[in-house]
Amino acid sequence: MGLRVRKSIRICKGVSLNLGKTGASISFGTRGLRQTIHTSGRMTSSIGIPGTGISYVKTYNPRTMLQNKYQSQAKSDRVYENLIEVERYTETVNNLRNIHKYCDEYIDWERILYEREPFKPGQVGPKQARALEELENYKPSFFERMMHGDRRRELEEAVERARREDLEDYENWETLHILAKQVLSGDPDAYLNVIYEMNPLNDLVEYGSDFEFGTDSADEMEVEFSVNLDIVPTYSISLTKTGKVSQKELTKTAYYELVQDYVSSCTIRVARDIFALLPVKRVYVHAVEKRIDTQTGHPAEVTILSVLFVRDILEKLNFDLIDPSDALSNFKHNMKFLKTAGFQPVDRVS
Repeated sequence: MGLRVRKSIRICKGVSLNLGKTGASISFGTRGLRQTIHTSGRMTSSIGIPGTGISYVKTYNPRTMLQNKYQSQAKSDRVYENLIEVERYTETVNNLRNIHKYCDEYIDWERILYEREPFKPGQVGPKQARALEELENYKPSFFERMMHGDRRRELEEAVERARREDLEDYENWETLHILAKQVLSGDPDAYLNVIYEMNPLNDLVEYGSDFEFGTDSADEMEVEFSVNLDIVPTYSISLTKTGKVSQKELTKTAYYELVQDYVSSCTIRVARDIFALLPVKRVYVHAVEKRIDTQTGHPAEVTILSVLFVRDILEKLNFDLIDPSDALSNFKHNMKFLKTAGFQPVDRVS
C-alpha cells in the first residue's frame, strides 16, 4: 500500500489550506456545502445533507471546459465556412444557368421623341427660375446678417449654376430627341451609336467578351461574342453529414450539360438586351470559342452556336421557367452538341 501524505491547515473559519503530494488546494464553505480549488485547476463541489449520509460531489476543470468550448466553437465556425463555400458554388452554377432571366430596361424611343423640351430657347429655364425667385425673395434680418452674413453672393452664384444646369438639360434633351428620330427611322448608324453610348452588355463581361455588333438593316442586328469556359466549374461541391466539404469531379456529361446551359443562356440574354435597346425585329447571336486549329497549330475562333431570335416569339417566353438549352428550339439555330464532347463547330445562321 503506498504512502499518502495530506496536511490540512485552517486559515480562518470555513477556510483551510490542504497540502498533498500532488499539490495544494484551498477549501471553503460550511458544513454540507464545500468548494475546493486545486493548484492543478481542478475544482470540486460537495453538497450534503447533515445527518442523512446523502451527499453529491462534482469534480470539474474550468480549463478543460473552456478548451472544449473553444474547440466546439472552432468546429462550428469551420462548418459555417464550409456551408458558405457550398452556397457560393451553388450560386455560381445557378448564375450560369440563369443569365437569361435578367436584361436591361426597355427604352421607349417614341416617348423620348415626343417628350416636350424642358423650356423654350431664349427663355429662362426652370432651375434658373427657382434660383432667381429665391434670390429675389431674400431679405435677411439684422440678426441673420449677424449670425450668417449676407448670402446674396451665394444666391447669385446659385443662379448662374442653375442656368448652366438648364442649358445642359436642354442639350441632353436635344441629343436624345435627334437620336430617337434617327433610331425610329431605322438608321443603322444610329443603332450602333446607341450601342456604343449605352454599352448594353457591359455586365456580361464576366460571362463573355469581345462583343461585336453589326447591321445593315433597320429590322436586324447581329452580335458575336466569345464564350468564357474558364468560369464553368469542372467539379461539384457538397456538405457531408459531419459538416465537411466534399468535392468531386463532374462527369463529362454533367460538365458539358452545364456548358450548354451557360452558352444558351448567354445568347438569350444578348438578344433580350438588344430588343430592349433597339426597335429591331430580329437578332442574330453567334457564340464563338477559341480552339487550336489542327491544320495550323494556332488558336482560331470557331462558331459553336448560332441563333436567329425573333422578337415576337422571344417576348412570349416565361424566362423564369424555361430551360435555356431547350428554349432554343423555338428559334432557327445551328448547334451540334455531343453529351460527352460538348459543342462542335457549326455554320452561322444566315
